[in-house]
Amino acid sequence: MNLTRAHRLLILLAAVLVLGGVALGATLHAAGRAAEKDRERPGGPRVLPGEVVLGATGRTVFRNMAWGPHRDEIASVDGRAPSGPRMSSGVRCLRFHSAGGTGICLRSVRRGLRDAYRAVVLDARLRERGRYDLAGVPSRARVAPGGRVAAWTVFVSGDSYAGSAFSTRTSILDVRTGELDRNIETYRFLLDGRPHLSADLNVWGVTFADDGRFYATAATGGRTYLVEGERRTRTLRSLHANVECPSLSPDGTRVAYKKRVAGASPDAPWRLYVLDLRSGRETATAERRNVDDQAVWRDDRTLVYSLPGDYGSDLWTVPADGSGTPRVLMEAALAPVFTG
Repeated sequence: MNLTRAHRLLILLAAVLVLGGVALGATLHAAGRAAEKDRERPGGPRVLPGEVVLGATGRTVFRNMAWGPHRDEIASVDGRAPSGPRMSSGVRCLRFHSAGGTGICLRSVRRGLRDAYRAVVLDARLRERGRYDLAGVPSRARVAPGGRVAAWTVFVSGDSYAGSAFSTRTSILDVRTGELDRNIETYRFLLDGRPHLSADLNVWGVTFADDGRFYATAATGGRTYLVEGERRTRTLRSLHANVECPSLSPDGTRVAYKKRVAGASPDAPWRLYVLDLRSGRETATAERRNVDDQAVWRDDRTLVYSLPGDYGSDLWTVPADGSGTPRVLMEAALAPVFTG
């Protein structure tokens, strides 16, 4: 009787192992087929490993969002054929920007059981030149036109600009000397020409005019402002209300930004606008959807920005003067940098 029971238990155990193996095999096969389908998706971008050089003539550099082994890597594509094959570098970033042969990459690093974040300065061939621990989750990154100065913004608490329960920290780094302003909220803030001290001040979304002068968003008292900053004097001066995530045009005369509009959903409050810095005149672009991005200028006439897509993010383009209609520029892409 005991032998019979033992035999039965062995048979049952063998059956469980066989069924478990079959289930595991089926799961792995299905996962493999799903990944293969993602790679073979009609119209999807083709991504190949290769060398990416910052500032290379005629190439657009960006964060690749296509599913597969190269997702989140910095990639490049022929600027004349943005839907063509991509060369992917192997360097992964959550936020990225470059100018003047310098790149800034905000990335995740694993520390025990939790994620931490780091800013990494890259040279033109994406080799690491320096690293800096971050105080929160990456949000924005920019490099000044000459490549000497970089800035980044992180969320210290909260993870969205849509509500009011968030706190940011923005840092500016002199790449050449290593001098780091860890929190530019310590700069002297002039609101409507008068010194303004406030415990609720947040500053984010730097865009550079040159190595010493920049624009950004400052928020206080429930309102946002476009501010002009000067590193030498450590000052921020308000210029215009209701401006978030500014982006300076190549000719330095206009700022593209996201603006909160009346009647929009609290979860999707922004539309894309352009401000003429000399006249103060605002122009609404033809993009009527919610834009939660720091747009970039492809040239003095054209804006590029991200919207949600099948891969997480697609790049769209629209004229800066309010004319035309939005159109897709690139699928599965984020954080583009354009060169001539």
